[in-house]
Amino acid sequence: MFRRTHRADLMGKVFVFSKESKVDHVSLITNHTQFNAVTVCLRFLTDVKRNYGLFSLSTASHFNDLVLFKINSEDVIRMHAVDGGTDFLSLSFRPNTWHSMCATWRSDNGLAQLWVDGVPTIKRFIKSGQPIRGSPSTILGQEQDSYGGGFDADQSFIGMIGKVHMWNYVIPDSEIKRYVKDRYFTPGNVFNWRSLDYVISGQVYVEDDPDSV
Repeated sequence: MFRRTHRADLMGKVFVFSKESKVDHVSLITNHTQFNAVTVCLRFLTDVKRNYGLFSLSTASHFNDLVLFKINSEDVIRMHAVDGGTDFLSLSFRPNTWHSMCATWRSDNGLAQLWVDGVPTIKRFIKSGQPIRGSPSTILGQEQDSYGGGFDADQSFIGMIGKVHMWNYVIPDSEIKRYVKDRYFTPGNVFNWRSLDYVISGQVYVEDDPDSV
């Protein structure tokens, strides 16, 4: 497997996942090993209507510690936290259109929420009482069925992903709105698109963000 390790400011760039694959993915690197709460934000564009994995954080204890997964229905995102899960319904993902998504979860009360293109969903319960704990394997473009692997080509993402940020707390609604507008928001303290440690496996490319050229 061809692997390239980088640390870079990816402002104005996107990851391009150009084909169906059980190999191609991006691993994000962090030293954080416990998350009592989380916020993940990213942007993506695809023409794929089948299911696919966007974001997958796994530990040795729980393969689905934090997952954002688009299921076959065109309007549903499945979110996992500490192996629990829920489906967010009645969303809208027009093909070949950039979409922003932010996901939040708290371990104290188990509540999760999505923001899609700046619009909040209802809050849904996933799992409470247990933080995400352990060295994380964090993957873009695939869904992990084992710690660091277990990929399925039929669930691979095809398209572009950019502006990935993650925080180890639930950021305020006002910060999410600023992220969506790409204006004066606090960068992620776990993953920061402006200073990202990552490993590319397979044929994933770093290209100019069409919105920034």
